[in-house]
Formats: sequence, structure tokens, C-alpha cells
Amino acid sequence: MVQVQLNIPEEIAARIQNGGDLSRRLLEMAALEGFKSGQLTTAQLQQMLGFESRFDVDGFLKAHGVFFDYSPEELAHEEETSRLLFAKRG
Repeated sequence: MVQVQLNIPEEIAARIQNGGDLSRRLLEMAALEGFKSGQLTTAQLQQMLGFESRFDVDGFLKAHGVFFDYSPEELAHEEETSRLLFAKRG
């Protein structure tokens, strides 16, 4: 792990902290920006934020207004995969 030290004004820190853990909030902000810019994959986001599953990553992204932009081909592939998985369970 790499530790980073930041010097920011207290007023800004309080605003970012918003009653939570400041370090965690800053980590989440960095992770979101990295994902939105394409520098981080969902797997890297999961590792960076310590999530146990891809579902946790999806929930985190959704909670922050970040949704996947599927192409029609990708959506069709996801639908087919889901159909096959549910057919095996039934």
C-alpha cells in the first residue's frame, strides 16, 4: 500500500468529510475520478476500495450516479449470459 499525505484547508476538509471519515471520502473521490476517466477498471476500483464483490462496486457506482454505457452488442451478450445462468438454476 502507498500512503499519501495531503494538505488542504480545514474548511474544505470539513466540507468533504461531511460527518464521515475524511480519508475514506478522499479515497472514494479519487477512485470515482479514476474510473470515470478510464484510468481504473472496475476490478481496480474493487481492489482500491476493498469491496468484496463486483455487486458492491456496482452499488457504489450507482450511488454516485455512474452507470455503465453498454453498446447494443454488450447488452445482448449480458442478456444471453443472464438467460443461460437462470436456465441452469431452474
